[in-house]
Amino acid sequence: MRSISILGATGSVGEQTLDLVRRNPAEWNVVALTANSNVAALAASAREFGAQVAVVADESRLGELRDALAGSGIEAAAGRGALCEAASRPVDMTVAAIVGCAGLGPVMAAIEQGGTIALANKEALVSAGEVMTAAVARHGATLLPVDSEHNAIFQCLAGGRIEDVRSITLTASGGPLRTVDDLSAVTPEQAIAHPNWDMGAKISVDSATMFNKGLELIEAHHLFPVGLDRIRIVVHPQSVIHSMVEYRDGSTLAQLGPSDMRVPIASCLAWPARMDTPMAPLDLPAIGEMSFFAPDETRFPATRLAREAAEAGGAAPAVLNAANEIAVAAFLDRKIAFSRIAVVVEDVLNQGELPEAPRTLEDVLRVDEDARSRATRILEPA
Repeated sequence: MRSISILGATGSVGEQTLDLVRRNPAEWNVVALTANSNVAALAASAREFGAQVAVVADESRLGELRDALAGSGIEAAAGRGALCEAASRPVDMTVAAIVGCAGLGPVMAAIEQGGTIALANKEALVSAGEVMTAAVARHGATLLPVDSEHNAIFQCLAGGRIEDVRSITLTASGGPLRTVDDLSAVTPEQAIAHPNWDMGAKISVDSATMFNKGLELIEAHHLFPVGLDRIRIVVHPQSVIHSMVEYRDGSTLAQLGPSDMRVPIASCLAWPARMDTPMAPLDLPAIGEMSFFAPDETRFPATRLAREAAEAGGAAPAVLNAANEIAVAAFLDRKIAFSRIAVVVEDVLNQGELPEAPRTLEDVLRVDEDARSRATRILEPA
């Protein structure tokens, strides 16, 4: 039996991780479960899986969580400090699935305890790439990518040498708006209606703007250091091929699978072995055909902005991520048009000299806070 903590247990990735744990109860001992504010779901899962501790990020919900766990013997806690404390408890596997830069502190706490981290929080690696990878090396932790694209690359690299890689190709579905003419009129409901994947609102909007793929490009740059010029993006609407790796001899390996996050999650949970999932075998005749397109960076400039931020390095990726989080939240609150999300991000990136490259977690958080303030000021009515 292995021990596991799930940070972001009530979100999409967290729930699908728990589904796999539920199917293999003899293999897992659940230590910590966390959530942002969904106390009911958190308490129900903590009771079902016999967690040692349940943590809600929203400190105002602590009393509610304690009431929900009364008589269970499960420890209840709340707040950012409690999240980091729970993440620091030694376990065999930590699934890091807190959305956004809010997950950065807990992810770093998990890295510092030196176990295996299945990383589903791309924003943490985008904002603090050098800081995180240095911490992984320093503490002897193992970082496994949960994102379907990065997990696909990881699988394609198994047994291969990174120095033999000619290029890496990240595939993108193109989201629900690829063929929509008037992006300025897009509603939140349209933006989150992804044709292939079942994801949370923020990630779904990122997929619609293509910022999701831009963030993944930066993440891939840190996970698989082949050089930015060797990391490409191609739109593949069917979402059957999740990524590809081309080797120097002309061989290209692709990982194919259903559009279900339980596949890459299972890859991480069982690594270096394999485990059963409820997925049906891939039916290629039923799929029929697969198509590929170059991304349209005029209508969807997010991938261009992300590549430019990665090339600039330093604080630029953290600024890009923070500005995007603020702009997406404003769009979901119906305060700005969909087409303005990328404009806000570019304005923040171009607004004066960027801060110095962050060297510590505290540096990253200061850059993040400053960029959020800049984006908020841009969004304020004149």
